[in-house]
Amino acid sequence: MKVVIITGMSGSGKSKALNFFEDNGYYCLDNLPVKLLADIVKMLQKLEGFSQKVCVTMDVRDANIAKDAPAELNELRKLADTKLLFLDCEDSTLLKRYKETRRLHPLMMTNPELDLAGAIAQERVLLEEVRQSADCIVDTSLTTSSELREKLKEEVLRNTEATKMQINFVAFGYKYGLSADFDLVFDVRCLPNPFYVDELKTKTGLDKEVRDYVMSHESSQQLMQRIIDYLDCTIPMYEKEGKAQLVVGFGCTGGQHRSLTFAILLAEHFAEKGYATHAYSRDSRKNIGEIKQR
Repeated sequence: MKVVIITGMSGSGKSKALNFFEDNGYYCLDNLPVKLLADIVKMLQKLEGFSQKVCVTMDVRDANIAKDAPAELNELRKLADTKLLFLDCEDSTLLKRYKETRRLHPLMMTNPELDLAGAIAQERVLLEEVRQSADCIVDTSLTTSSELREKLKEEVLRNTEATKMQINFVAFGYKYGLSADFDLVFDVRCLPNPFYVDELKTKTGLDKEVRDYVMSHESSQQLMQRIIDYLDCTIPMYEKEGKAQLVVGFGCTGGQHRSLTFAILLAEHFAEKGYATHAYSRDSRKNIGEIKQR
């Protein structure tokens, strides 16, 4: 089992880091008491079919973190492949972030007499020994969310575990309207329509005959290549920004012939490049209903 423990200064980005690991297939637990770390991992190891990648956060909301962490980490390293990630940040940046969010520092909740600067200073002292035990220290002072994800990918996962973005290719019919969850939309109504070929009218892009007909035209081949070129250029940019899923819509009149052909062929193309892809027709049931009514 692989275990990543995220700790560090409050306001340094631990929640964002936890989201990154969740997007990469880790089972995530937030703010776990240090004393429970080893016991929780032992329990999870016994669960059949459970994820072998776990990520937990711990911070000064656990009053015993400084006292308990060293022994618990030693025990945990005997049980699993364990990495301790410490997120650090400059005091001035932490002060600014707390002022922007208007949230209380955890130590101020237990000691109302502390001001923010004093809470940050006290937290540094409490976490110093934990920081020294860290396998990786990441300074987030000047780091955006996307840059933090890149750092975690390079320094913690070493790029070997990072999951490629999920890409959903969705065929739809313009006569049924657009969907709000589309990130990109390509209109393929400009291409020859198999609906007007008698033997193809009731078939869909799931059928090879329909795909062969659509792609037999030079205009379809040219448009397909231009879409591939565009996605080849933009997908790495979306990944760099930290996007976990991309939804690409292809629209034709009914959403069953041309659009589904493009969705299926592009899903196959990008699956060969290592992406997790899925192709489907949003409006397939509506089309079946209309065909039956005819």
